[in-house]
Amino acid sequence: MKKEMLVNVLQPEESRIAVVEDSVLEELYVERSSLESYVGNIYKGKIVNIEPSIQAAFVDFGVGRNGFLHVSDVEYQYYKHLPQSGGNGRGSGRPTKGRRRPSERNERSKPPIQEIFRRGSEVLVQVIKEAVGTKGPTLSTYISIPGRYLVLMPGLQRVGVSRKIADDDLRKKLRTILEELDPPEGLGFIIRTAGIDRTKKDLQRDLSYLLRLWRTIVRRLKKTVAPVDIYQENDLIIRTIRDIYNNEIDAVWIDEEGAYQRAREFVKAVLPRHVNRIKYFEGKEPIFHKYNIEEEIARIQQRQVPLEGGGSIVIDQTEALVAIDVNSGNFRADNNAEETAYQVNLRAATEICRQLRLRDLGGVVVNDFIDMRDERHRRSVERTLREAIRRDRARIKVLRISPFGLIEMTRQRIRPSLKRSVFEDCPCCKGAGLVKTAESMAIEVIRVLLNTISRDDVSGISVEIHEQVADYLNNKKRRDIASFEEQGSVDINLVSRTDVGPEHLIMRCTDATGNEVKIMAENGSKSRK
Repeated sequence: MKKEMLVNVLQPEESRIAVVEDSVLEELYVERSSLESYVGNIYKGKIVNIEPSIQAAFVDFGVGRNGFLHVSDVEYQYYKHLPQSGGNGRGSGRPTKGRRRPSERNERSKPPIQEIFRRGSEVLVQVIKEAVGTKGPTLSTYISIPGRYLVLMPGLQRVGVSRKIADDDLRKKLRTILEELDPPEGLGFIIRTAGIDRTKKDLQRDLSYLLRLWRTIVRRLKKTVAPVDIYQENDLIIRTIRDIYNNEIDAVWIDEEGAYQRAREFVKAVLPRHVNRIKYFEGKEPIFHKYNIEEEIARIQQRQVPLEGGGSIVIDQTEALVAIDVNSGNFRADNNAEETAYQVNLRAATEICRQLRLRDLGGVVVNDFIDMRDERHRRSVERTLREAIRRDRARIKVLRISPFGLIEMTRQRIRPSLKRSVFEDCPCCKGAGLVKTAESMAIEVIRVLLNTISRDDVSGISVEIHEQVADYLNNKKRRDIASFEEQGSVDINLVSRTDVGPEHLIMRCTDATGNEVKIMAENGSKSRK
């Protein structure tokens, strides 16, 4: 299997990185310079508001938009001085043993957030989720600074191993190696999956780098006044190579000289034996076109995704939920309905996980598979889905298939999806995907005219509408409009436009002297009268 990483940064407005396996796009990362990413950055912020009803604080961290800090993301050091609040967790006053998984936390052991903070309190926070829609960035006081093989977590105060490493013997071995490096007390370190096959010297180098970085952060923290940035994550290229690159990747192709040199310097420092895999792309044809990535990117924006051999999945996204429907289409397996459903569902399970990664969809995901009666088939589809999500770096939780053939899952939402980063709502349909027909708009115009001709102060009406609506009125409602003119003693003029949306409706009214009369059009478009 040939695996390559393609880096396209020729345009200063956008950076794109694609991971390709045997000419198939498996991962895609896009970052726009106009949409600055704050995830991973560390700030010294100031509490500006506390909401006891939702147990959250809003923090000014210097980017122009306040961040959201929930009590569950408040580290023990911020309330260890407070009296015991019950339970046997960190709030009991005993030393912390590090951050536990959300499902393991006893939130009742924590004091209410209004007892932990006051307005004006300074707090060290890290952005863990970008702002989505009207929701501001999500913050946490659990600081996490990734290196190549280790993660520094100051509040952890112990060494640990990534939960993605399942082998117990390997976990014990890695923990022993990390303890032998003698990390300083009061700081915590986690070995990442990238550190599995690394030597003790490699881990020591990464540990030293993280310690130097942490000392720099502490110095800045003492010298600066909130709100201020303390640490910023690397750019997309360095960040992706640090987090994604492994021995399976044969080459990293970069199409811009400056980015190529930066990447080589980074790899030379952390992976000197792999520096020759960083290559400069000098082809005349754009790198994404050469590898047919542009066509793949265009396809992942489509609502319907075809499956190999037949069938399709349909993806609909809302603000908090993603609905995915599996269709068999023209796929048939031995003229057997059960086998047909099973085979399509297997293909769909793998493609769903790929699409979730490529589109960076998050939140609640509901997958509507084709109904299967055989219990073995149902469990097999579940296993296929769980195996396919293992390569996803986002945290995912999958429930068992329901009697209705639904599999519910949640995927970690870190930043807005690729769709919301690339597109904006249509000004005509406001994101609904539907607009009123010409007939519906014509009926609305007639309704507004009926309401207007009865006014004594109106003698002239000008209605500005889309061309198709005007054609409908002139062809099918001309007699009605003529009767309105006679009934109300008014002149009605239809203004046809081609450069407006189908629901465009603006009415302008004048009195007998030519002065404008203010009237509100029924569709909410205010007339300029």
